[in-house]
Parts: sequence; C-alpha cells; structure tokens
Amino acid sequence: MKTTFRYALRRSLPILLGFVPLGLAYGVLMRSAGYNFLWSGACSFFVLAGSLQFLMVSFLTGAMPIATVAVMALLLNSRHIFYGLPFLEKFRAFGPWRYYLIFGLSDEVFSQHCDYRPTPGVDEKWSFIFSTLLVHVYWVVSTIAGGLLGALIRFDTTGIDFSLTALFIVILLDQMHGADVRLPAALAAASGVVCILVFGAANFILPSLVITSAGLMLLRPRLEREAA
Repeated sequence: MKTTFRYALRRSLPILLGFVPLGLAYGVLMRSAGYNFLWSGACSFFVLAGSLQFLMVSFLTGAMPIATVAVMALLLNSRHIFYGLPFLEKFRAFGPWRYYLIFGLSDEVFSQHCDYRPTPGVDEKWSFIFSTLLVHVYWVVSTIAGGLLGALIRFDTTGIDFSLTALFIVILLDQMHGADVRLPAALAAASGVVCILVFGAANFILPSLVITSAGLMLLRPRLEREAA
C-alpha cells in the first residue's frame, strides 16, 4: 500500500502544481462574489469540475434559471460520459470503490488512468483510488486556500471574474492548436455572435450551446471525413 501511494503521489504532483494557481483564483473569485472559503471547499468537494465551478459563480450571482444551469452543466461536462466508457469493466471489478472512481473521473484523473502501466509493488486498484483521492484533495485544498486568501485581500478585486473568460480562452487555444479541423470553433463563434444579437448578452449562452451542438451533430459526417 505504501509503495502504491508513493507511486500515485509522485505521478500526481504535477497536477498539484497546476491546481494551486487555478484553485486560488477560484477561491478568491468566490469570495469576491460573497461566498466564503466553506462555500468554495463545498463546491469543490461535491461538484469537482473546475470549468463548471468557475461558471457556477455567475450562476450563483446572476439568478440564472435552474433549467439553464442544468443544460449548461450537462453540455459542458458531457465529455466525462465518454471518459468512463473504457473503464466500465475495470471499475466494476473494484467493488464499492467504483462509485467514487466514477464521481472523481476528472480530466486529470482520466489522463493518469490511461497512462497507468503495471509496476512491481504497485496495486492497480489502489493506484486508481489514490490517484483520484489525491487529485480531489488537491483541488479542494487549493480552493479553500483561495477563499481564505480572498478574505485577506483589501484591494479592489473588480475584474477578477475575467479569470473564467481567460480559462476558457486558454482551453480553446489549446484545443485549436492540436486540432486538425477548426470548423467547430468557427461554428461556436458564429452562433455566439448571432445569439448575442438576437437574445442579448444576458440570455445568449443556452441558445448558442443548443445551436452549436445541433450544428455539430449535422456536420458530424463531414467533420469525421476531414479528421480522417
């Protein structure tokens, strides 16, 4: 067990380094919105979805309809459905722990699971469990620290909510950098602009997501041919 834990810890440390600045930003953002470190920690513990949590700040402060929140959460995190497919049989063999492993299957945990290689002295099941648990702890602790830091900040934090926009810009640029087909990004941009003009800045997100998703489904055969 000790060897397995050290193995999981060593592999997860780079994730910790990435989580610290992002978690601090989220905690400070929550604090600036009027929610203390306990709220930051609770959201991280129960939601465990970084990009959705940043978006949730606007949900909490903007009185957004629950239906809109539910649809956006589903669309934003639908990729996790596909993450779980390769591990269905493996997780089933892990007994009750499979429920926690399913819950904790974030982007970072998924990459660690996929990169696992049999190693002498390392138990595969507990390697998966420890990896998931460590990443979960890293995120919760980082966001709590951000909430505590936010309570100490005395200067004007106006504009810190741009961290959400910056996060999605970085994700977009990273996706486009490695993508062979950029039509989905163009479609999303076009639908966003049109929906802002039609529905206004306060109500454009949900219709834009629906139009983009429908367009991608219709264009799927073409996209698959171009990506081949």
